[in-house]
Amino acid sequence: MQVGVYELGGNAVVLEPGGTSWTLEHRDGSVMDGDKTEHVAEFVRVVERYCAAIGVRTFAALKDWQEERTDPVLKAFAKYSGVPIINLESAMHHPCQSLADMMTIRERFGSARKRVVLTWAWHPKPLPMAVPNSFALASAQMGHDLVVAHPPGFGLDEELMETVAQTAQAAGGSLETTNDIESAFAGAEVIYAKSWGAKQFYGAADEDVAARAQYRNQWIVDERKMGHTNNAIFMHCLPVRRNVIVTDGVIDSPASIVIDEAENRLHAQKAVMVWLLNGFKGSRVQEFKSSKKETKNRGSGKKR
Repeated sequence: MQVGVYELGGNAVVLEPGGTSWTLEHRDGSVMDGDKTEHVAEFVRVVERYCAAIGVRTFAALKDWQEERTDPVLKAFAKYSGVPIINLESAMHHPCQSLADMMTIRERFGSARKRVVLTWAWHPKPLPMAVPNSFALASAQMGHDLVVAHPPGFGLDEELMETVAQTAQAAGGSLETTNDIESAFAGAEVIYAKSWGAKQFYGAADEDVAARAQYRNQWIVDERKMGHTNNAIFMHCLPVRRNVIVTDGVIDSPASIVIDEAENRLHAQKAVMVWLLNGFKGSRVQEFKSSKKETKNRGSGKKR
């Protein structure tokens, strides 16, 4: 995102709450007598006076699924902002990654509908669902035949999957879910590997780790499984744990397009910024530009 801002002629300011800026509270009505020093209500309205857009990256805490699935932090930013808010990854979604993913698939195959497999993979600890959620939704929007493979108990959000199914049908594609990784790979043209935590173990990481232990040697992308595909490409959002999520033999093979996929994050996010900042009407962006012009004309040092 920073590189994209620079290449578009802008200046990126990076703030890390609790690091390079104050710790933030996002809940309305909070009595801030603890470790949070600033509320999003003030933080966002100050930052928007300085910036044309705000990118927000807020990871899932993996504590309370019912709360986190609503993306409360991202929504708090959006509530108070008069400039565009760009989701750089939230508890529930990672749209910038999925845009890059769809761009990469289209570069390789054109607009043709493909059999796309999103497969869970073993990982030593539970991870958020943002990437698989957005990949599933984007694949459906593009009209692909999507297969979501995961062990029992590790399904994605039920409401989101209903949306994915409806979206796929409307776009001319389909959705299939399976607990059989072997059958999922058969005839696949795209293999997208990603691990994620189980909803029922949010707040209980040790239980999640114990439950997933049995899948370590089975749920991995290896040469044998790739041999059952229809010359599938291999994708992963990176960073990836070699010989845990995917073997060296697969990620180093000609089938792997993870580097192209990573590059496309830059192009996709530049496109998002151009689209938003050229088309965001009636916003603080326009007010800011006008106020700058007025300030320059009158020679005043401050805008009131």
